[in-house]
Amino acid sequence: MSPQHGHAPHDGAHHHDRDHDHDHVSGAARWRHRLAHVLTPHSHETADKTDGALEASARGLRALWISLAVLGVTAAAQAVVVVLSGSVALLGDTVHNAADALTALPLGVAFVLGRRAANRRFTYGYGRAEDIAGLVIVLTIAASAAFAAWTAVDRLVNPRDITYLPAVAAAAVIGFLGNEWVARYRIRVGRDIGSAALVADGLHARTDGFTSLAVLIGAGGAAVGWRLADPLVGLAITAAILLVLRDACREVFRRVMDAVDPAVVDSAEHALEHVPGVLAVGELRMRWIGHRLRAEVAIVVDGALSVRSAHAVAVAAEHALLHAVPKLTGALVHADPAPAPGAPDPHAVLAHHSA
Repeated sequence: MSPQHGHAPHDGAHHHDRDHDHDHVSGAARWRHRLAHVLTPHSHETADKTDGALEASARGLRALWISLAVLGVTAAAQAVVVVLSGSVALLGDTVHNAADALTALPLGVAFVLGRRAANRRFTYGYGRAEDIAGLVIVLTIAASAAFAAWTAVDRLVNPRDITYLPAVAAAAVIGFLGNEWVARYRIRVGRDIGSAALVADGLHARTDGFTSLAVLIGAGGAAVGWRLADPLVGLAITAAILLVLRDACREVFRRVMDAVDPAVVDSAEHALEHVPGVLAVGELRMRWIGHRLRAEVAIVVDGALSVRSAHAVAVAAEHALLHAVPKLTGALVHADPAPAPGAPDPHAVLAHHSA
């Protein structure tokens, strides 16, 4: 099998009607196909795929602005208490919350850019802006960890008493509640629409929530006269931020490197193997472009088929993929003829280009 070389491919951007020219399919299979459409109606037209992608972007933007408002209020309330109390642990938590809120800005820009149509320069569209936003989020998390560590070490060297301890405790609880709500919301929406950057941002918020609870420990230690409790909790918060930084880096790195869950690839192969007319599945590639998934696959068909029949099999293969793989917006399917005994390799002319 050869990789995609642009020979007679089929792309989801081509318009085709609902029966997809399934002349090669048996009558029973055709009726099963029609029944499936009645029970789960949908369309694979380009406009419908675009509408779904735009709706996903709209959901992402809505999640960002709502969480920005919640975290903004939370950080503002904590900032007031920081000024009054001088708690370095609460300062680190407040800075982290503010940074988490501000990460909504690059993500928002990415979602807006991602809604722009593909053109001759950006032929896949602007979905990769989400991955760039994910890198910005990772850098923001790293910067907040560095700031929290610096303030905690400074307080260890220059200890001072904390005042307004009940207010510090209340601010810590507010920080936990606000961050946990935002974390659940961002992670749920991010997974629904397939946005790794939004999931990473949700993980960021979840860690912020637990670090807010850690501030309670510092306040409790200060209440019993342990002056080092507050900066030590600040260092613990730094360690927690580094843990979420690791998770966020892994999430964003995989997306930038075009990683796909192997289970998704298995589902795609399984669906293709059961398409009438597909004799074998060759090379299958999948990649995320923002929160949209695309696939490229080579299938083996009977070499005696006409061009129309081979194309019908390719259309049926794409159709099966769209049903089997969530968030898939299109597939490029290349039909290869089954090798005949003694016949030359149809891709031999390309062999010297694959080195």
